[in-house]
Amino acid sequence: MLLLTSVYELLWLVTTLTLRCTAQTVSVTIPFSAPSSAPAISRSLVSFSIEQDRWVDWIGKGTSNTFFANVLNNLKALSGEPTRIRIGADSEDHTNFDPAVQASQSLYSEDIFPAISTTVPYPEATNITVGGAYYHLASLLPSGTQVIWGVNFGQANLTAAFLETQAISKAFTSSAVKSAGITLAAIEIGNEADLYANNGARTSGWNLQKWETFASNVTATANRILKTKVPIIGAAFASSSHSTSGFSPQAIIQNGILNSTGGSQIKIISQHHYSGSFCSGDNGVLQDLMTKATIRSNLTQYSSDITAVKQQSLEYILGETNSYSCHGAPGVSNTAGAALWGLDYSLFASQIGISRLHFHEGIGYKYNFIQPITLTRSILDGSTLSTPLLPHVQPLYYAAIIAAEAIGPSGKTTAVELIVSNAQVSGYAFFVNKILARAVFINLNAFTGTTARKSVHLALDLIGSGGPTHMTVKRLSIPTANSTSGLTWGGQTYETADGKVKGSLSTQTVPISQGVVIHDTEAVMLCF
Repeated sequence: MLLLTSVYELLWLVTTLTLRCTAQTVSVTIPFSAPSSAPAISRSLVSFSIEQDRWVDWIGKGTSNTFFANVLNNLKALSGEPTRIRIGADSEDHTNFDPAVQASQSLYSEDIFPAISTTVPYPEATNITVGGAYYHLASLLPSGTQVIWGVNFGQANLTAAFLETQAISKAFTSSAVKSAGITLAAIEIGNEADLYANNGARTSGWNLQKWETFASNVTATANRILKTKVPIIGAAFASSSHSTSGFSPQAIIQNGILNSTGGSQIKIISQHHYSGSFCSGDNGVLQDLMTKATIRSNLTQYSSDITAVKQQSLEYILGETNSYSCHGAPGVSNTAGAALWGLDYSLFASQIGISRLHFHEGIGYKYNFIQPITLTRSILDGSTLSTPLLPHVQPLYYAAIIAAEAIGPSGKTTAVELIVSNAQVSGYAFFVNKILARAVFINLNAFTGTTARKSVHLALDLIGSGGPTHMTVKRLSIPTANSTSGLTWGGQTYETADGKVKGSLSTQTVPISQGVVIHDTEAVMLCF
C-alpha cells in the first residue's frame, strides 16, 4: 500500500497517474541478478582531461582552489574513488621546462596566448614554460587521485621531454605529493600525434618508431627516479584508421611497438573522440547530439580498436573526449541537453569495453563540466561580461554526479544496458555483488518549451526470485534542453557558490508495479 505523507506526494501521485494514462507505455525487463555478460564498471568511469596551459588556475597557486576541490570531492563522496585526472592535451606539445620559473614568484608557468576570437574565446597557449613547482601542485588534488601527465613530443625536442619527465617524477616522489596520496598513473608522450603533419608539429615523414626513441628515454628517466616501471599511455590519437596501417591501436601492435623498450611499458591505449566539430564556427544541433542512435554509432566505430587492445590485455580509455571539438558549440555543449548526452555516452561506453572517459576541460571552454575560476569574457563569443562570472558548474556536471551515484562506492558494481523499445529512451541496470541495486533511465527527446512536454511510461518487470516490491525514484529535473542552469537532482542543486550540494533531497518511494513516468529531457534513477 502506498502511504502519502504530504499534499506534495498526493499531487505527485495524481500527476503520475494522469501521465500514465496519456503517455506511451514501454515495457522494460530488469534482471534481479546480474547477467554473466554484465561488465564491471569503474568508479572513475567519468574522469577529466585538463588543458595543461591553465593547470595552475585549476588547482590553485600554492593553495587549493577550493571550488575545484569541492566539486571533485562531491564525486569522490558518491563513488568512493577520486576522479582520475589527465593533464596535457594540445598544450602538452607546447610545454618546456625551465628551472628558473619559481614558485616563490607565484609564476609556476609562463604562458603565451594567441588572440581570442568569437569561435575560440579562450584559446590554448602557443608556448608554456614551467618550473618544478608546477608539477608539485598535484599535492593539492583530493587524496587518492591518480594522475596522467603529458610530456612534449610534438616539438621533436628530446631534451624537453627528458626535463619534463624528470620534473614530473621528482614531484611524485616528493613528501608532499606522497603524503597526499597522489600517484602518477601514467605518462603520455605527445598529444594527437596523427595530426602533427597537418598542424606543423612534425613533417609528414615521422613514424611510430620515432615515438619509440622518446619512449625509451622517458621510461628510463621515470623508472630511475620513481624506482618502478611507470605505465605509458599508448596512441592518444585524434582519430583511427581502424587498420594495421596509418595511426591506430592495430598499427601500434603490428609495428611491434609493444615489444620495444619504451613501448613495453604501455599499459593503457587511449584514443580521442568528439561527436562533432565547432572549429569552423558552424553550430551543432542539440537534438543531433542527444540522439540515442548517434551516441551509439559514435562509439561503436571504435569496436575493432577496442577488441584489438583487449586481446593484448591492455586497458582502453577515451583519454580525451567531449561533445564538439574546438571547445564546444554554443547553445549545444553548454546546455542541459548535453548533460543527458554525457550521461548516456558514458554509460554506453562502459558496455563496449571503454574503461574510462576523460572529458576535456579548459578555462572558459563551452563544453566544460566545471568553470573553476572567475571569467570576465563570455564563453560563447569572447565579449566582455558586464558582470564577472564566478566559479560554477555547468549542466554536464550532473552527468558525472549521476554516473558516480549510480555506480556507487562498492568497487564491485557491474552494469548492463537494458532493452528499451523507444528510439530516444536509454536504460541501464547496476548490480552490486551481482544483485540489482539501481537503474538509470534517460529520455533524450529534446524539450525546448515550444510544444507540450511529452513523456513515456516505463512498465517495469523484475525477473528473478526474491526481488523487491518497492523502489525509490530520483529525478534530474531540467527546465528545457537548451537551459544553461536551473537543473536539480532529487530536488538538490550543485549550482552553488562553493560547488557543494544545497537543498532538501526529494525522492518518491512507490511500488515497482506502478512503473515510472519519464518526461522528455529528463533522467531518473531507481533504487531497489
